[in-house]
Amino acid sequence: MKFESPRGTHDVLPAEQPLWEKVIREAEELCALYGYRRITTPLFEDTGLFTRTSGEGSDIVSMEMYTFTDRGDRSLTLRPEGTAPVARAYIQHGLHREPQPVKTYFIGPMYRYAAPQRGKFREFWQFNVEAMGSDDPALDAEVIQLFDELRRRLEIRGSWLELNSIGDRKCRPAYIEKLNAWLDKHAGELDEETRAKRETSPLRVFDNLSQKPESVQRALAEAPKIGESLCEECQAHFDAVRRYLDAYGVEYRLTSTLVRGLDYYTRTTFEFMGEALGAQSSLCGGGRYDYLIEEIGGPPTPAVGFASGIERLVLSLTEQGAEGPAPEIDVFFALEDQAARPDVLAAMAELRRAGRGADTDYAGRSLKGQLTQAGRLGARATVIARGDGVTVRRGGEQDKEFASLGEAVASL
Repeated sequence: MKFESPRGTHDVLPAEQPLWEKVIREAEELCALYGYRRITTPLFEDTGLFTRTSGEGSDIVSMEMYTFTDRGDRSLTLRPEGTAPVARAYIQHGLHREPQPVKTYFIGPMYRYAAPQRGKFREFWQFNVEAMGSDDPALDAEVIQLFDELRRRLEIRGSWLELNSIGDRKCRPAYIEKLNAWLDKHAGELDEETRAKRETSPLRVFDNLSQKPESVQRALAEAPKIGESLCEECQAHFDAVRRYLDAYGVEYRLTSTLVRGLDYYTRTTFEFMGEALGAQSSLCGGGRYDYLIEEIGGPPTPAVGFASGIERLVLSLTEQGAEGPAPEIDVFFALEDQAARPDVLAAMAELRRAGRGADTDYAGRSLKGQLTQAGRLGARATVIARGDGVTVRRGGEQDKEFASLGEAVASL
């Protein structure tokens, strides 16, 4: 029987790893510079955590979750997103007692049962940044600027930031009432999918607006917008976020239809969009979720964060022709005389203990083939063990001859 990776999953092969490592390394370095500490949560959680935080009628809960019952008759789910597990950890471990805000990040796999597409998988990797315990609009600006800096470092072209505010419990109910009245009046102008979205949350009629039929887009363009209904406090918060982004030099587009459909999302919402994969798609989505932690049993705790798909970042770079760093090792040992192999293995161990990369041939290649392999591996130096001595070869330099392997290694 021939086995292949399950549909909707993918292998990241050694040749593809350098670009992945570049993205992850830049993300980790940025988080350290901004004071975000790594957090790791389990791959699976109590199913109730996600039904509570994703909404019973959402696509994630109704169609996309990988849920199973374990031997203890507990319903568990492979995590479909990362924010709820971090919020659960914040409550469980009393992180509200630490100096606030608690700034964390993680990089790891998520699982959703959805139709696989290029750049969209059932097992996918995500970079999450969360800041819990402060409602300071400067924190909103910081997490946005962090991803903007990642985008700059990775040199992702053809991308932009969309920004909006969706208010809070004070001002959103009046807006929802106004929106529902409009939707009732214009129901005939909406397609079936948009009407179904309304049943889970009226705000979700704006989901994936650019992908809806043009007639629906035109209709929704006339719908009331949340930005027209912000209370004084939410407007002041949004004005401050914009002022701080201007101070950072982060450019953005105000997008009045950028919303989140769940009640715990508040105020700032943002998306970094790109022309990746042949169409507009989200590289990063985030915003405030000031009511999430209390929704799952914690104390009232303001919070803000984002999630970004590693695969989409990598594919964006690949489409631009970007490459990760070429493989390199410090020393490759080529053997003309196999009697020298024990000494070569001992020399490699010594070099590796000293923190230097070393390799040799394990495929029975000819000396010429071994030298070719040294080039493939990007060896900075090649040590050629012959029957009558040892040669050290470096690019752009004269070969150096030594009487013994020990002398040759000592010169490296």
